[in-house]
Amino acid sequence: MPAKGQKRKQQIIDTAKEMFIQNGFQSTHIGQVCEKLNIARGTVYQYFGNKREILYAILESVEEKIDDILDPDDLRDFLKTNPAQKAVLKFISDRLSECIHAITSEHIIIKLVYKDIVGIDEEVVARVSKFLEYISKVVTRDMDEIKKKGVYKKTIDPEVTAIMLIGSVMYAVYEYDHKQKDLLNRDIIESMVSNFLYGVLK
Repeated sequence: MPAKGQKRKQQIIDTAKEMFIQNGFQSTHIGQVCEKLNIARGTVYQYFGNKREILYAILESVEEKIDDILDPDDLRDFLKTNPAQKAVLKFISDRLSECIHAITSEHIIIKLVYKDIVGIDEEVVARVSKFLEYISKVVTRDMDEIKKKGVYKKTIDPEVTAIMLIGSVMYAVYEYDHKQKDLLNRDIIESMVSNFLYGVLK
């Protein structure tokens, strides 16, 4: 897609996203997005068939980011070097921190997960569930690979641990949002990562 088209698409996403949060999903209409951006309805329909597709584009974007961050080839190449435990800790910590940043950078995702947006329907709820399943699958894949290399305890179940990690991160973000605190603070994210890691490392 040309740069101009990509920019317009992102403007539509950002505007709709803001309206979903402020006005609710059901109360937000494509026409309102067009009015805010001063564009014709046809412009929106060049990129999205309906407002659900705008939400799904946000979820897909985060899925792609996390899949890229937790690239299995990068992990395998790193582990082949037989790194020291300190280097492994830093590598894992950096990957997890980047994943948390990817999720927290899209404020609307946490609101969708906790159904904190008025008017979301069952179809959207189902798509959010698929999003969580996908993230869990990617994190599980990462943890399983690391466990095979003897970095994590033999007793941990990668899938259960991944679900616990994702759940705790989502809840922490939700709580910080309600208390209007900045979870993107690096110290807070590092604290979350270290609390997790020291529970699963050998």
